[in-house]
Amino acid sequence: MNTTEIVNSLRQQGVDIWVENETLNIRSPKGVITQDIQAQLVAHKSEILDFLRCDRNLNSSSLAPLAQGLSLQTIGRLIGEVGDELNPEFKQPIIDPKLMAQRLTVTFRPLQKGYKNTEIIKFRAELEQKFHDYGVKVTPWEQATKEFSYEIKIPFINLKQSIKTRVVKTGINAVIDVDRPPSVRSRAETFAAEKLYQFYSRFILKNRKISVSGIARLIGWAEECAAKYVEDPTNTQIIILTDLDQEFVNSQTPYQQKIKIGLNTLIRTFSEIVIGVSDSQFSILNMNLSDSVFSRNEIDNFVLKSLIPKVYVPILPLPLSKFKLGKFNPQESIYAKKLVALSNYLADTNLFPPGSKLSEVIKRQSHRDIVNVIVNGRTGVSYGFVAYAEPPYYVGEIEITEKDWDSLDPVAEFPIDQVRQNAIGRRYLKTKIGAEYKFKQIPDIWILSARSGSNKTNLSLESDILRIGLTDRLLLELPQKIDHQVVDVKPSYDVYVMLAISLGAALYTPELIKNGAPIVHFHGYPVFDWFKPNEYCVGVHNPSVPCGTYESGVFNFLGIASLANQQVKNHALVSLVEPDHGTNFIAHDLDYLVERLKTGCADGQIELGGKHFASLKAKVGKDEI
Repeated sequence: MNTTEIVNSLRQQGVDIWVENETLNIRSPKGVITQDIQAQLVAHKSEILDFLRCDRNLNSSSLAPLAQGLSLQTIGRLIGEVGDELNPEFKQPIIDPKLMAQRLTVTFRPLQKGYKNTEIIKFRAELEQKFHDYGVKVTPWEQATKEFSYEIKIPFINLKQSIKTRVVKTGINAVIDVDRPPSVRSRAETFAAEKLYQFYSRFILKNRKISVSGIARLIGWAEECAAKYVEDPTNTQIIILTDLDQEFVNSQTPYQQKIKIGLNTLIRTFSEIVIGVSDSQFSILNMNLSDSVFSRNEIDNFVLKSLIPKVYVPILPLPLSKFKLGKFNPQESIYAKKLVALSNYLADTNLFPPGSKLSEVIKRQSHRDIVNVIVNGRTGVSYGFVAYAEPPYYVGEIEITEKDWDSLDPVAEFPIDQVRQNAIGRRYLKTKIGAEYKFKQIPDIWILSARSGSNKTNLSLESDILRIGLTDRLLLELPQKIDHQVVDVKPSYDVYVMLAISLGAALYTPELIKNGAPIVHFHGYPVFDWFKPNEYCVGVHNPSVPCGTYESGVFNFLGIASLANQQVKNHALVSLVEPDHGTNFIAHDLDYLVERLKTGCADGQIELGGKHFASLKAKVGKDEI
């Protein structure tokens, strides 16, 4: 087990484990600490001490009230992060990259003999030093890996082959490697391994799913990529350093072409993150398809605010186990119909490129099957989302007095000074707006959203619309006529973001959402001069956490909350920027949002890609959140 698993396992068995005066302290029920566990504690003592120190810093950070009077822990629970069947423990939110860094462990794969790319060698050394400077634990390759052997059995002829290799341990968050063009021999071995896997999958597995590690064992012996050395690809990201692709970072290259280049680069290198390097610039690419470019003298800010957040928060979809499932009839929802209209109106903007089917992009069956496991059965990827928030749902008084607040009961898992509930279970929030505290009911939130992978500009009312709810947990209603066991109906990656924006608007800018509100996201930005009075832009200087993650939901909630302190009564539109990703928009009216986006695109003031991000960074203040 790795350090996190050891500590969490002990805590689940009632063991108190903490650091005091730099000493490891344990208080345990009788019989829990066996000789095996004692041996693990001794062997991993230094790592456990580091983990607990960092955990202590995290807890004090997440419990401390922010400007709105709420702690990060409270915000996290409000937007739906309450654990699931696979991981019942609540995930503490971290939005400070310096704290993220302290919880990361990375390793650098040694360069092959004769490697001569001097710019990448220089950048690699700088990157390693910056990791050290920010507190990331950099573990030498020999310590980060362990010996591993397994046996391949070729069916029917019963030929057995023992494979010995080294694998990166599960506790390593990322492996940094360089692009290694395949040799003639490796191409031949890869071809043979793929044929073996296809044969095994068809005749032995009979197309049953197996784990990522199971697939890797069947094909790993023939791979030259760093993924070959990873024990569990769902826990360890691969970061590849390669030559900067000038076509990809060129602002004149159409974004649809960038999608093709980006996906092919990620799949060719079988990596989650690719950093392109030249003598004067570097870029970062992940499944968000960011085309962000940095000058070499920006490496400090890049490592802290772009790379570390992406390593700490990998892109993963929300599993269905997070939701309580139900059904709804899209024909009876006026907001589902508004969402379809919104999607059709946005077709002319070209802000939503067609999605990419994984089966068309990933040629090798083994790689498709690995990605299929990681993305929770999704068959495609798309860039952007469209959603429509229903008006917030309240029962009883929307806002109460401090006297009424004092009479309310505590709510399990929430600080009593931030969240309480009345006799019928409606929860109220104590939140700071300007200089005074307000006591507001936490409404039920419902949004209509396009399913993952759908055509965002031509939605089908019957099969493409999902209804997602946020009460004291996450809810998901599927179209009545759709069987999710048969049809690929999965929620968007951006569920946390949609819900966080909607809840934040209900609490802090209620006029924006009181009649329902359209919400869109695309992988581009407006120029600063596009904004009109009563239109606001926040989030430009946030750390660039990947799309749809729990942390990105927290940032979007904080972005909306920050507007409450500006004492503005008529928010027509809010732009919530996600660096290295794109922009979310929420508006008070469907026609208003469509007209503004269409005008911006026609005037060249809104474009896909990172072309206009520099103008926002230069003109939007750094103290927005």
